[in-house]
Amino acid sequence: MNALGFVPVMLIPIIWIIAGYLIGSIAFGILMSKAFGLPDPRTVGSGNPGATNVARSGKKLPAILTLLGDAFKGWFPVWLALQSNMLMWVVAGVGLAVFFGHLYPIYHRFKGGKGVATALGVMLAISPLLGLAALFTWLIVFAISRYSSLGAIVAAALSPVYAWFLLSAYKDYIITVTVMSVFLIWRHRTNIQKLLAGTESGFKKN
Repeated sequence: MNALGFVPVMLIPIIWIIAGYLIGSIAFGILMSKAFGLPDPRTVGSGNPGATNVARSGKKLPAILTLLGDAFKGWFPVWLALQSNMLMWVVAGVGLAVFFGHLYPIYHRFKGGKGVATALGVMLAISPLLGLAALFTWLIVFAISRYSSLGAIVAAALSPVYAWFLLSAYKDYIITVTVMSVFLIWRHRTNIQKLLAGTESGFKKN
């Protein structure tokens, strides 16, 4: 008898991955904006329903809650899969499913965010040291440049390198991190163009 009772063993990985996608499809930026009476983040700024765009409303609390929510939804399903002793490829699949759920949410016509916080949550679940390395990279770049997008791009570019050194025995996780990094950079392609043109919106230094 498996943990899901009557469910055939061969279907359990599929159920885990589908559940991961559905959890990833929850857009905390939209939920927090509604809860705090803010405009739909998809209609302002970059149109991205993430924490950075919510922060441009001038309200810090909903932005923080969005960041935490998007990171938590990346961390929790992967952590739960690990605690449930799922095979490595299943855990990796759940991580990618959550990430792609954020990028292409079924609840919002497959138009989602860029996945930075959710990817961070996935990496923290896989390896806290890996997640912290990516987070500190973002913080350092952002502190110097004041561009959230640049921090995310640099952190995404370096995350597979960190994963290679920290998770050399876990090839499935390295692949997961690499795939997420490629899509993170791809989702920031407009930001890259703006950064090169000097028209990217940043946060002013006090």
